[in-house]
Amino acid sequence: MRRTLQAESVQFSYEAGKPVLSGVSAAVTGGEIAGIVGPNGSGKSTLLRVLCGLLHPQAGAVSLDDRRLAEFAHLERARTIAFLPQAINPAFALSVVEVVRLGRYPRVGPLGGYGPEDRTVVQRCLRDTETDHLAARDFLTLSGGERQRVLLASILAQEPDLLLLDEPTSALDIHHQIDIFALLTRLARQGYGVGVVTHDLNLAARFCDRLFLLATDQGLLAQGPPAVVLTEELLSKAYTARIRVSDHPVTHTPLITAETPEEPN
Repeated sequence: MRRTLQAESVQFSYEAGKPVLSGVSAAVTGGEIAGIVGPNGSGKSTLLRVLCGLLHPQAGAVSLDDRRLAEFAHLERARTIAFLPQAINPAFALSVVEVVRLGRYPRVGPLGGYGPEDRTVVQRCLRDTETDHLAARDFLTLSGGERQRVLLASILAQEPDLLLLDEPTSALDIHHQIDIFALLTRLARQGYGVGVVTHDLNLAARFCDRLFLLATDQGLLAQGPPAVVLTEELLSKAYTARIRVSDHPVTHTPLITAETPEEPN
């Protein structure tokens, strides 16, 4: 069964009278990568946290398969939706396998014991993210790309249907960025629904099936396939800058560049 997580006309403010989100609708559906893009301050991370239930909208609603998300108990929600924030820094040393094992928390018994099934799931998630060879390593000794794959293994260990990730490649070099998005693509093709916040419009153009473009003080400016959303007109409006879009010579996806501001006379 492919799940659908839907935000409908949601509004959220951290301060009264200053909405970060106003009337925004977006969805994450099984089998697709949905990218949330837009400039700083447009509400991308806030929307992701509203979708996963960490923030409660002041207006509008979030539903999971036509049932209001607010009706789900915490563990019930965690068995369906996994959230990976921008940064996770353990307060004490853990091995890679221990980090991934923590992802089993919604599935363990009332006494918190781990059984053979839990060990099997952890090993599978390590293999799926190509981190099984790191199992005994101290998590804090890993490279940025290795850490991100291990953290992804940890949320996969929840056995969710939907993955929500906030800037999973922001601190990575280019080949690790590609590796992470290629892995997300494989997961989506297996039926997972993936919602990802990213600042990298070219990664979004290449790997996302659907995009939601937010703009500061304008809400949801556009949604749809990358070729529909990533246009010069829409991006220039969202980023209040001169944006150029061309055809990528290899992938034939939109290639986005920003023009250099003109020097004053």
